[in-house]
Amino acid sequence: MALVSSKGMYGLAAMYELYLLKSSKPIQIKSISANADIPQNYLEQLLGLLKKGGLVTSVRGAHGGYTLARDASQITIKEIFVALEGDLNIVDATIKNPALSLFYKEKTQELEAVFDIKLSDLNKYQQIVSRQICYSI
Repeated sequence: MALVSSKGMYGLAAMYELYLLKSSKPIQIKSISANADIPQNYLEQLLGLLKKGGLVTSVRGAHGGYTLARDASQITIKEIFVALEGDLNIVDATIKNPALSLFYKEKTQELEAVFDIKLSDLNKYQQIVSRQICYSI
């Protein structure tokens, strides 16, 4: 059972790509698609959801594209997943057993806490990967 679907993973990849490019100019969808290895048609759908969620802005025209709506230090991974997936719940059904209901509620809150990190904090993982590549050479 996956808690985050491909929609969430691709959406996070697109947001991270926008963050990495750190451009004041809008980034065209074809560049995001190529750099993040996301099918362009699917990326268009994801960026629409992210725009609706207030996480990206778009500019139309020849020099148009997408930018982060806020600084990456102000955007959480949780916000990205919620914009794409809806609420982060472990179960979608109503549980009649009060003990199990409490258990699922508690675990959902723990899951939300796991993803309550900033988009800019992903740099930590990039640094680890970079060090691993240096050591393996």
